[in-house]
Amino acid sequence: MPSTSTQADPLAYCEEKAASSGSSFYYAFRFLPDEQRRAITALYAFCREVDDVVDECHDVGVARIKLQWWRDEVGRIFDGAPQHPVAQALCEQMQQRNLPREYFLEIIDGMAMDLDRHRYEAWKDLALYCHRVAGVVGLLSAEIFGYTNRQTLKYASELGTAFQLTNILRDVREDARRGRIYLPREDMARFGVNEQDILSYQHTPQVQALLAHELERARGHYRKALALLPAEDRYAQRSGLIMAAIYQATLDEIERDGLRVLERRVALTPLRKLWIAWRTARRETRLATAHG
Repeated sequence: MPSTSTQADPLAYCEEKAASSGSSFYYAFRFLPDEQRRAITALYAFCREVDDVVDECHDVGVARIKLQWWRDEVGRIFDGAPQHPVAQALCEQMQQRNLPREYFLEIIDGMAMDLDRHRYEAWKDLALYCHRVAGVVGLLSAEIFGYTNRQTLKYASELGTAFQLTNILRDVREDARRGRIYLPREDMARFGVNEQDILSYQHTPQVQALLAHELERARGHYRKALALLPAEDRYAQRSGLIMAAIYQATLDEIERDGLRVLERRVALTPLRKLWIAWRTARRETRLATAHG
């Protein structure tokens, strides 16, 4: 693993990993108390590290070895002897929070699915992938943010799936370039779309209808997630709500751009993300104050 693992300051390493990604996570973190921000930044950095193994390692065999190293490193985190700066940062948080070992291993299992399959037959197959790589992250995030009603965990898992569906729609061209198609084959068949349409970036009327269907599926998961969030936990979970606002704005932009995701990638500017984050945080603070 990287030689930085013995040299880098754990928190600084994680913060750099989060900031350099330009992710919506980074903007949502800014409004958290320092202790929670450190924990969620370490979790996000862990997700980035294992995701990068799959995306940046072109030798599948080497990628499997690296993912196994991370599985072993999860064990070292819980044994109190981590080696990597991200794992060291996570280890500092374990004593204070319920962050199950199984969740971290399930995230790695989700990333490993990208090594084994580049197609998904049905929504139920894709749903498992979304749960592992994003829904479980939602569950861990909810533990870090805190909650009083266990229904909040259902909200967090559902919201994670909504985020992943947004990523899939936004990144469909980039994934196709890597030979990956996450759009379920049963959906493609329903709308008369074949693999070559996606792999050659063809924006046909059939592709337009398919993408509109996938966009509505993502929106449906946002609606379901937000309906599940108990009122008493809204303020504690405000970082998730900030991310939801940013991600839903991304969906709006994709739709406004005519669903041309096979031609170009839609992304919000950093300034717009920051503005959405500030506006959402302000709204949640105002609501919390109004309800005492």
